[in-house]
Formats: sequence, structure tokens, C-alpha cells
Amino acid sequence: MKRCIFGITGWKNSGKTTLTEKLVAELVRRGWKVSTVKHAHHDFDIDKPGADSFRHRQAGAMEVAVVSGRRWALMHELRGEDEPTLDAILSRLAPSDIVLVEGYKREAHKKIETRRLEAKDLTPLSAGDPHIVAIASDFPIAGEDLPVFDLDDTNSIADFIERATGLSR
Repeated sequence: MKRCIFGITGWKNSGKTTLTEKLVAELVRRGWKVSTVKHAHHDFDIDKPGADSFRHRQAGAMEVAVVSGRRWALMHELRGEDEPTLDAILSRLAPSDIVLVEGYKREAHKKIETRRLEAKDLTPLSAGDPHIVAIASDFPIAGEDLPVFDLDDTNSIADFIERATGLSR
């Protein structure tokens, strides 16, 4: 199965996570198997101090898998290694129809740029990124060559992503 990749990019507080969440729900509703990759620019932890898996990592384990009858997670400590490339992360994901990639502004996959008036920065990213193929905004945008969607118009954005990635049955 050919995996489609589509990105959601934008400045801090531009609505990336909310749009990604809505798109996941809509694409799953349409019958697609969806995975996501979220890029974090800061130190983050998905593990609670004191948990067994946290203690394993604190003790120096490179990778810790937590497995139950409902889900499993794999945490990998970089321990001085470089941050892995997006391709390296994608290669570790189970097969799916589409991967929505949140963040990764500088990667070369098709992306939609989110814009909100409350965003940290209103400088358009699309001018400097030929991989941005559309814009989703909570305010009117004039004089733009790319398709512009209302940030809340999840159905139209999902339709666009299906067309842009060639996602079809």
C-alpha cells in the first residue's frame, strides 16, 4: 500500500493541532487508516516520573516499550544522538493510508499552512516554501495564488488533501 504524507504547518498558536485533530477524525470517518507525526521543538515527556518505564529510561535504557492489551508505546532516548529525520520516523510507523505530519516546516512534503490572528507570528510561510499547497485561515486572505480554506472547514480541507495526495479507493 502506498502511504500518502501530508503536512500541517504554521507558526506557534496558528491552529495546527486543532486542525490536525479534526482532520484525523474526518479522514477516519471516511474509512482511511490515519497515523500522525508531531514535531515538538522542546523537551517533552510522555512518561510520568516514578512510572516503571520512566525508571527504566532514567536508569539509561535507549528504548523502552510499554505494552498492554490495549496499546503499546515505544520511547527512544536520543542520549546524544542527532534528532532522527522525518523519513527515519516514517519508516518505523505501521502501514496506514495517510500520515498527517504536524510541524516539520522545512520538510519537502505537501503541506497546508495554518494562519490565525492570535498566532505568534503572522508572516506567511507559503512565500518561502514551494511545498505549501494551500492555506487554512481564520481571517480573510486576499491576493493569494494558493487555495485558501476557512480554518474550520474540515470537510473541504479533507477533500483537498484526498485530491492532493491521490488518496483514493
